[in-house]
Amino acid sequence: MSDTQRTTSPGTHPGTPAGAPGTVPTGARAGSLAGPAPTSRASGSDGPDPRAYPARAVVDLAAVRDNVRALADLAPASEVMAVVKADAYGHGLVASALGALAGGATWLGTAQPGEALALRAAGVGPDRARVLTWLYPPGAPLRDLVEADVDVSLAARWAVDEVVAAARAAGRTARVHLAVDTGLGRNGIMPADLPDVLDAVARAEAEGAVRVVGMWSHLAFADEPGHPTVVAQADVFDEAVRGAARAGVVPELRHLANSAATLTAPRTHYDLVRPGLAAYGMTPVPQLGPPSRFGLRPAMTLEARLATVKRVPGGHGVSYSHHYTTPQDTTLGVVPLGYGDGIPRHASGGGPAGAPGGPVLVGARPGEPGGRVVRVAGRVCMDQLVLDLGPDATERAGDVVTLFGAGDGVARAGFPTAEDWAQAAGTISYEITTRLGARVPREHVGTHVLDDGARALLARDPSPHDSTERTVRA
Repeated sequence: MSDTQRTTSPGTHPGTPAGAPGTVPTGARAGSLAGPAPTSRASGSDGPDPRAYPARAVVDLAAVRDNVRALADLAPASEVMAVVKADAYGHGLVASALGALAGGATWLGTAQPGEALALRAAGVGPDRARVLTWLYPPGAPLRDLVEADVDVSLAARWAVDEVVAAARAAGRTARVHLAVDTGLGRNGIMPADLPDVLDAVARAEAEGAVRVVGMWSHLAFADEPGHPTVVAQADVFDEAVRGAARAGVVPELRHLANSAATLTAPRTHYDLVRPGLAAYGMTPVPQLGPPSRFGLRPAMTLEARLATVKRVPGGHGVSYSHHYTTPQDTTLGVVPLGYGDGIPRHASGGGPAGAPGGPVLVGARPGEPGGRVVRVAGRVCMDQLVLDLGPDATERAGDVVTLFGAGDGVARAGFPTAEDWAQAAGTISYEITTRLGARVPREHVGTHVLDDGARALLARDPSPHDSTERTVRA
């Protein structure tokens, strides 16, 4: 596979059929939305027809690798678990996991068991990475996890019993991590309940049913650097670890730090750090500056092609309820992306308060400087949003616009960011990338940073979770 090879998948959701090799549209640069539409699909290809998807999310695996390297440098005494839950925050589960491993991560973290099993099914075996999963109800497929050599978190007494039963049924020792609620009030064992759980775990470990690999917790205010609860939770965590030792349970790894704590709180690094958002080049602490302050660069760029460009008179209402009215004769551009694709409706423009809509870069070739930023005009609809391009607009139908990112994973001044969209929508950047839907193909570039084995995994038919993938050659 060449350095310019790319993999493409329309939204990473279960049930999408597997694809096959494809080609780049004639007249377009490799992987670009720009240029003439293709006249035909690749001979014999049953992969997605690029003409059917007017937008794409480009994910630079070189950026993922470099981000993980930068994070590892911030915690030199700790291992790195790249958190790839929620389809790697919308970036593509398997490809992003492989990019993170190329950057030095030795662990992968998933919230749900299905994500962990999908990694194993895709060929990411324990020889490549340990995988931890932590969020499941009673009756989860724990035996499958044990047999797949996936580490399982224990957050309640019933979970101990179910994991022990699964280990006995599988005839294998389950690898477990004890989750302690040190103050977040979410998943995890309350300190008052810990002695009972530790007693059960100690007996299970003596039996050989479990191996206590880790003990961990999660921070409530890590994105507010210096907040007193960060140290307070670390103190509670330390006492929980000491209590476990008194009960004869000694975890091999202690882990507490998420992205924000990895960036700002060395006290919490312990034996392993768990960055999620930061691995994809975004910062959970934007109040401290852009991602570049920490050596991070955005991995995702969201692009679309204008579907309609037309002149309208001043005073013309735009989109539902006319929350925006053109102030003068102008040009409108329709972008075929909407809340059905994950674009937040709260980033609509106009309304009684005259709120600025989400920012969109127009008039620039993907990955190149130049262009100008305009705002969403009127309400974001299910399938489309409208831009007021201004009275002197030269854009045409088919031109590429960028909602966020620079087209090559390199942040540049003036380019909209996921954080900009988060501010326009009154949310966080995590949500902007994670909510991108199944109609937005993920195209993975920068595969040259992967080793031969990892590239071979991407060339294989994907697991059902990882959706359709096809290889596009330059």
